[in-house]
Amino acid sequence: MALAMLFVILAYLAGSISTAILVCRALGLPDPRAEGSRNPGATNVLRFGGKKAAALTLAGDLAKGLLPVLLARWAGVGETGLALTALAAFWGHLYPLFFGFVGGKGVATAFGGLLGFSWPTALAAVAVWLFMAFVVRISSLAALTAAALTPLFAWWFGLRGVAFIAVLMMVGWMIWRHRSNIQKLLSGAEDKIGTDRPEA
Repeated sequence: MALAMLFVILAYLAGSISTAILVCRALGLPDPRAEGSRNPGATNVLRFGGKKAAALTLAGDLAKGLLPVLLARWAGVGETGLALTALAAFWGHLYPLFFGFVGGKGVATAFGGLLGFSWPTALAAVAVWLFMAFVVRISSLAALTAAALTPLFAWWFGLRGVAFIAVLMMVGWMIWRHRSNIQKLLSGAEDKIGTDRPEA
């Protein structure tokens, strides 16, 4: 248990590293917390920073969810500990210690963590995201649809107990963090992928 808690702490610290802010600083771009939707995530970085910055942000956000779980698995941590490690990385992204506890929406970090402890669930979720993104061209709708279906995939692929609860918590938090997007979807004001009109 002590080993699992160590990885939970490390995962939270890893999640607290804001990839979007660091990428934008390195590339001489504006602070993502002051541009567009003011969300430090890949979709917002794409709006004003371009595909390269967005890809780097996406890769970093995914990695900070995935790598702590893989390291914990390598160290012999069990399924419950792996799920809590993924959840901690996700919370680190949402409430980063190093950036005033103001973070992003957690989609990529949640996917990375899920990939580490239940890769079939993660791949099913990303397949839904890709399909929805291709069809409707709205990132938030794709993310919300994938998130809503993730508990079903998790149950189908055998996640139970704490692991399943961790999935439910990540999904719940992601939907809550997308509440402004939900309002825009309902009003027809949500931006499509590839547009550079900033969100209000």
